[in-house]
Amino acid sequence: MAVMFKRICQWLAAHPHWTLTLLAVAVLGPLLGKPFNLDDPLFIWLAQHVQVQPANPFGFDVNWYGLVSPMWTVTENPPLAGYYFALAGSVFGWSEIGLHLAGLLAALAVILGTYRLAARLCGQPLLAACAVLFTPVFLVSASTVMCDVLLLAFWVWAVVFWVEGLEQNRAAKIILAGGMVALAMLTKYFGVALIPLLAVHGGFQKRKAGAWLAGLLIPLAALVAYQWLTQALYGHALFSDAAGFVKAAHGKLGVSKLASGLTALAFTGGGVASAVFLAPWLWRARTLLTVLGVTALVGGALFFTCVLPAFPALEGAARLEAAGQFVFWAAGGALVLWLAADDWRQRRDSQAWLLVLWVAGTFAFAAFGNWTVNGRSILPMLPAVGIVLARRYERSKWIGRPALKIGMAVGAVFALLVADADFQLAVAVQRTAREAMAKVGQGRGTVWFEGHWGFQYYMEQAAATAVDYHHFQPAPGDILVLPLHNTYISEPPPGMVARRDVLSVPGPIGLTTWQAAVGAGFYSSVTGPLPFAFGAVPAESLYIYELKTAAGK
Repeated sequence: MAVMFKRICQWLAAHPHWTLTLLAVAVLGPLLGKPFNLDDPLFIWLAQHVQVQPANPFGFDVNWYGLVSPMWTVTENPPLAGYYFALAGSVFGWSEIGLHLAGLLAALAVILGTYRLAARLCGQPLLAACAVLFTPVFLVSASTVMCDVLLLAFWVWAVVFWVEGLEQNRAAKIILAGGMVALAMLTKYFGVALIPLLAVHGGFQKRKAGAWLAGLLIPLAALVAYQWLTQALYGHALFSDAAGFVKAAHGKLGVSKLASGLTALAFTGGGVASAVFLAPWLWRARTLLTVLGVTALVGGALFFTCVLPAFPALEGAARLEAAGQFVFWAAGGALVLWLAADDWRQRRDSQAWLLVLWVAGTFAFAAFGNWTVNGRSILPMLPAVGIVLARRYERSKWIGRPALKIGMAVGAVFALLVADADFQLAVAVQRTAREAMAKVGQGRGTVWFEGHWGFQYYMEQAAATAVDYHHFQPAPGDILVLPLHNTYISEPPPGMVARRDVLSVPGPIGLTTWQAAVGAGFYSSVTGPLPFAFGAVPAESLYIYELKTAAGK
């Protein structure tokens, strides 16, 4: 047995691509059956529409804000992910497992791309790739059917081909990199940030302008074409509209830049927790104690004065619990940023510039450029963080020692716990919809519901109807279902209600990614200042009303 185990380990060490593939399948495979939740339905509906009208991806209506609206006014992402999942749906089917299989392929492309890039930039590419895989933000994002991991797949391979093309003077790879940038930009608008990032890296690498810049004309042409096409189809240039949406959201939410920056630090530390758990082997004790001490004093004070007032749902003991977690993860976020900055300080070559601008640019967008801080906005920095982490490890006294495995193991277990909590949350949301429909039965009038996200997807699967506030005219005997932990919900006036029942379904225990009562807001910091939170997580609950009069009567 010992001999066989040794041979397996030797084979895995000699075949890193298979090792990473098997690891990715092992950790993401159990998540393939995760119910759709949060923004997943938007991408599913887009994919289903694209199969019918591929030339007009946003040419349909959805009810996402309590009103039936054109899809192009609702989504803030370009349509390429819709085409990808449309292909997946036709090949694997439209079930949770079928679409998550497509997500697994995109996740695998990220991990293998990180390994290939890291092999050029450091001597520990397997460590860099594992540091990406075993992070909460990657595992949670990879178990959705949204556009974020697909963006990162195009992103990391764009950088791979760009770096290789410049170093080898191969025009074909530079052009391929430009094509990957265009695909990234058409998957998520943040992909446009690759254009200045690669231009700056190329400038430091080549020291002068040249034909290599032609590769960046491809995404620029794609951006112009996208603006023109969406203007022609919908009367609005959607890339420009997305920028306007962000500005309007900032004004409406009224969150200060300081609070947003602090929240982004906590999301960075929590999302990239592998770097935090490896910190004892990467930094001197004095550095760690200094960062923790300064963050505890400054971050703690600012949390109570600048951050906490935006979250009235945090009450009593939950405030102190959230404060402690916030300070810890904000300190971790500071270490992640310093990791990239210190790598640049040590080297100051084109590679260091690429990595530090990659990390800093992503952080700046997540903190100040997006309409809200969320885990998915932190996601694009992962490959760069993994690489600078590996480069830092190569300079540490622990190089070649087994102690690092302790930090990696702790980080991996923690990331899996967060991913499982998010999985359990999605299961609970699905169960509330199904149990609500089972409770109201059939033949008792129309079943209406408010709330959206995954709850809406499963309610509509069961033939319930989303409330359109402009045209809501229920009849006596109709049923109205309101999930309490959701968006765009309002209780009916007492005069409309004949009876109200409460239904609760237990969700994740002790840890969650999405619950205002404990400050968890992985998908949007509007819900909480933490990417995930420990605490007493309330059950997923909803009200079921039997209506006795029509609306407004």
